[in-house]
Amino acid sequence: MELIDTHAHLTYEGLEDRIDQVLAASRAAGVVEWITVGTDRVNIEKTLRLVPNYAGMWAGLGIHPHYANEATSEDIAYLRASLSHDKVVAVGETGLDYHYDNLVKDNQFRLFRAHLELAVAFQKPVIVHTRVAFDDTMAILADYDNKLPGVVIHCYGGGAEQTRIVLERGYYVSFTGTITFKKSDALREVAKMIPPDRVMLETDCPFISPEPVRRIQPNEPALMVHTARCLADLYGMPIEQFAALTTAAARRFYRLK
Repeated sequence: MELIDTHAHLTYEGLEDRIDQVLAASRAAGVVEWITVGTDRVNIEKTLRLVPNYAGMWAGLGIHPHYANEATSEDIAYLRASLSHDKVVAVGETGLDYHYDNLVKDNQFRLFRAHLELAVAFQKPVIVHTRVAFDDTMAILADYDNKLPGVVIHCYGGGAEQTRIVLERGYYVSFTGTITFKKSDALREVAKMIPPDRVMLETDCPFISPEPVRRIQPNEPALMVHTARCLADLYGMPIEQFAALTTAAARRFYRLK
């Protein structure tokens, strides 16, 4: 069994200081490749220093919407210059987040569109963060749908109608450990709507440790096997079969070699 953690933050505290141990445990568990995601300029710099050191590690680069109020044109220029790195496979994470009152919507819109313009220019897929902002996220993405090579809604938590829209547009979804939570019955029902060849897996580590290891902090790629087993059970297939499908989806979406 070979799995790909398509959205990790391996440069975050609790992981970067023991990265060799984290990756060794990950490989032993069957999670053998990783996409680590930059979220601001400092983190992008750290990501670009990390990924060349490890076979099977790739990068997605973006400025998280949490930083929309302070993101500058210089930050966008730095992001643009970084996207040509040969191990950068995606733009993002980027998107909209209305959970916090201090994030100005117009600033988020400008930042999101700047990322999408870069994704078009570099023809790289986009990792989308949307939190309490689905309608506006979809409206902005619609302006780029015929230009982008791919869109994945990361840390997926949509309802049935939202999922119908996502699937009609040809987007992919990526599930975290939230799919395993006891309170996530509705999300598990939604997951059954999604063809397994449009599903990817992620940890979003160091966050969102899955059941039955939610108390283990920080989350790390080795624990993603619990998310994989949960989804395999939902699809009624052996985990090896599901792993092959989701890994193929990740390779196809991110054009991994």
